[in-house]
Amino acid sequence: MSRSLGNHQHANDGGVNQRAPRVAVVGVGAVGGYYGARLAEGGMDVHFLLRSDYEHVVEHGFQIESVAGDFLLPEPHCAQSSEDIGEVDIVIVAWKTTANRHFKKVIEPLLHKETVILTLQNGLGNVEELAALFGAHRVFGGLCFVCINRLSPGVISHTASGLIRIGKYQSDQGGALEMLVETLSSHGLHCEAVENLEKAQWMKLVWNIPFNGLAITEGGVDTEVLLCKVGMEELVLAIMKEVQAVAAALGHEIKDSFLERQIAITKPMGKYRPSSMIDYVEGREVELDAIWSNPLGVAQEHSVSVPMMERLLRDLVDITG
Repeated sequence: MSRSLGNHQHANDGGVNQRAPRVAVVGVGAVGGYYGARLAEGGMDVHFLLRSDYEHVVEHGFQIESVAGDFLLPEPHCAQSSEDIGEVDIVIVAWKTTANRHFKKVIEPLLHKETVILTLQNGLGNVEELAALFGAHRVFGGLCFVCINRLSPGVISHTASGLIRIGKYQSDQGGALEMLVETLSSHGLHCEAVENLEKAQWMKLVWNIPFNGLAITEGGVDTEVLLCKVGMEELVLAIMKEVQAVAAALGHEIKDSFLERQIAITKPMGKYRPSSMIDYVEGREVELDAIWSNPLGVAQEHSVSVPMMERLLRDLVDITG
């Protein structure tokens, strides 16, 4: 793990100095662009794997409009293939789960023996797939609690929060989780470690399942419009309670006060556009499996009745067809 977080030996002085870890960001939309740019601004050696935005970002850089302070990253390290980046210490996966079929081809060239992989993706199933491909010892899951939208190529708006809660896929006996959190925090991110990644994932689903889903089924609306609809707040809470029940069947207590707070903190977001709604209105594939199908499968496996989650998924399948 020491290599993965940037320690190296200088031959000329016999001491051990800390270099900035070398990082690859895979999936440079709102999430990957924002957090990657923050890390680069904080001194990390960050390399962005870009597709459609490559030429624009190479020429103009990243422009971050943020409640935490606007900044421009004028000359980011950009590449169009993993081979052009080479081995890194940390791989941050921020693409939509609909692209997970490319995991092996894209990530494998980025790995050395101690590279860690941090997925910032939504839903369930991502850490398991990464662990099966590359080894459970190197996989971490991050849950982003943030309001960010990509306004145009290289331009990202950050309007609230920014916390990443990070957990290790397998039990952590060597302090790897704490080391990763400390490294990212010292380079500009707001991170905290969680002991139970599975519970943290279900806590994130409490918001994602109803708000991302209903924003689509109600016609492609933002959270402000959604919560102004008659009876919608009650429906959101009812779906949240089903998510809570599935988590309880797995042994994870999520308090009622947490559910209520998720609605309370959403109201001041204003016209926030959930990521799945943006995918829907812009004609991209929606992350049906990770956010809705996989959690529903867990509910069925544990015989938890979730009729509203089932109805929501049926509606989403019909709409996004």
